[in-house]
Amino acid sequence: MTSALHCLYSFRRCPYAMRARLGLLFAELQVELREIILKNKPAQMLAISPKGTVPVLQLFEGVVIEESREIMVWALEQQDPQKLLDTKVLQQANALIEQNDNEFKHWLDRYKYADRHPDMSQAEYRQRGESFLQVLEELLAKNRFLLGYNETLADIGIMPFVRQFAHVDRDVFYKLPYPKLQQWLTHWLEHPFFLQAMTKFQPWQEGDELVVFPS
Repeated sequence: MTSALHCLYSFRRCPYAMRARLGLLFAELQVELREIILKNKPAQMLAISPKGTVPVLQLFEGVVIEESREIMVWALEQQDPQKLLDTKVLQQANALIEQNDNEFKHWLDRYKYADRHPDMSQAEYRQRGESFLQVLEELLAKNRFLLGYNETLADIGIMPFVRQFAHVDRDVFYKLPYPKLQQWLTHWLEHPFFLQAMTKFQPWQEGDELVVFPS
């Protein structure tokens, strides 16, 4: 390691990496950020995480955290000034993220890349994914955020995937009957932490000047 900072390997457009960066921002923790190109992953990352997916967080004491959910939780366990790890709703938050990562992500991938999955039409894949959007809409009909008046782990853990779903066809998404979800997504797309999480960085190479995130 070239610094006393933890080191995050990330890819700007990956929703898993987005939520890891959001976790760090809400925790007010700085890391060394190494932006990667998925087609040309650095040997340093593959040496610590052979599975080759982002995000990967290497703590300066050598421990490696390879899952985005674990990175979010680890960061917020260090410090959680806005109490995203609200113990009263943490079990429910984890259940929602589980549904997002398994059920919703399955249909999201097929909706986004429908040409690779000819078994169903793109509209059919979208409709399958909408079953999760309906769950979120019902939650947001009761509260400003998914599990209450304040943000929780569920919001930052799920938002990047709803964003990706919306961006497959924005015109279609904003015509769907989910006004609370659309309002919630717009809030997050304009949130200062999300804007900071989406800062563009040049791909990292050995010998580059240290990039501190958030700066």
